[in-house]
Amino acid sequence: MGIAFDFAQDRPDHINDILNGLDRYNPETTTVFQDYVTQQCEDRTYDCYANLALLKLYQFNPHLTRDETTTNILVKALTVFPSPDFSLCLHLLPPHILHPSSTSSSSPAAGDAPLSEAVQKLTTLNTLLSQADYKGFWNTLDSDDLYADLVADVNGFEELMRVRIAVTVGQSCREVERGVLENWLQLHGQEFERFIIEICGWGLDDTTGGLGGAVLIPVNKENEAKETVVRENVKFDQFSRIVKRAYEQPA
Repeated sequence: MGIAFDFAQDRPDHINDILNGLDRYNPETTTVFQDYVTQQCEDRTYDCYANLALLKLYQFNPHLTRDETTTNILVKALTVFPSPDFSLCLHLLPPHILHPSSTSSSSPAAGDAPLSEAVQKLTTLNTLLSQADYKGFWNTLDSDDLYADLVADVNGFEELMRVRIAVTVGQSCREVERGVLENWLQLHGQEFERFIIEICGWGLDDTTGGLGGAVLIPVNKENEAKETVVRENVKFDQFSRIVKRAYEQPA
């Protein structure tokens, strides 16, 4: 049986009480949720249900909205791709943030961008991840100092992203060329080998002295090729009724 959508293993009791009571819609709990988002960023936990509740409070009380907290929620949602959490968060943002009516000709200073631009940039990262363009994701992340400012509050963001990319690759591949996977993870040399062996538990093809070759991924229930047999169970009387109706005259 799957894990419930509103479940979070590390959720504090006082947050759980708010989510399960009427205080969930009380504007005074906004600061509590905001502090909880900060806590998630610091200790690498994640609670989508609580974050969505805060964005819903922002919908009802726009004057309480904090751009930094909204950005942090979106960045945390990126760290659990390919789940739909990022899209769920976007659907709770106001239209003028998602589709700004006008754009400034001059780029704002790093760290001082409006929320609309931050959302657009994070959406670009999410699109690259959903397209499995992991090399493009890292290149885009390094292309602008603003990206570094957006993810700065999330402790261990790059490491979290590498783990999620590795999980996705492990679900779809049995063997990957080393150079390709190095670009996907943006790791090279000994750092790459340590991550692959110690964290992922994968193997390296040493036929070329460890300087090239392939990364070997153990078989799991996701990447194992299984034969599927599709069998139709149609009884003769069902088939005969279809033939009979073909010859019936319309009324």
